[in-house]
Amino acid sequence: MFGRNKSDSAQVLSGMKAKHQRYEALVKAFHADIYRYAFWLIKDQSIAEDVVQETFLRAWRSLDALNDEKAAKSWLITILRRENARRFERKQFDTVDIDDCHIQDDTQHADGDLKDRELQRLLAGLSVEYRDPLILQLIFGFSGEEIANQLGLNKNTVMTRLFRARNQLKEALEKQNEQRGRVNG
Repeated sequence: MFGRNKSDSAQVLSGMKAKHQRYEALVKAFHADIYRYAFWLIKDQSIAEDVVQETFLRAWRSLDALNDEKAAKSWLITILRRENARRFERKQFDTVDIDDCHIQDDTQHADGDLKDRELQRLLAGLSVEYRDPLILQLIFGFSGEEIANQLGLNKNTVMTRLFRARNQLKEALEKQNEQRGRVNG
């Protein structure tokens, strides 16, 4: 091979095998969590699968840049968020004539589905500074310190934001229940 001896080739193969094993361990350990976050973020199974696949492809390409194995999950989440953002950069929206649109009435869903959508709506209503830490805690089970590392914040700041996010959700739910009581009663 163009100036390489047998020991150089063996070293390259050994390095590739080690990278492959490291990558497989990464996928095995974090695929379920990364997919769960992608599905929550995107709300479409096939698109979430595509974004997760692209996330792991980028992770493979950049695996040598991952120096701390403890940061692997945060690293993958960052890649996933960037991949999701890239999806919108490339997206070309189709336009349609408003007269050709038929809107389906989705008010006939089950209570559980309605509650899930309502909670997602309330979460989406939180500002990003409160929503991101809360999602990282609820979906991924990150500790305050892990969230602080992920978002580049002080742990006390993260804990304050988590407290405020929960209070805002609680207040929104109480207000919503009051309004329903007035309408129904």
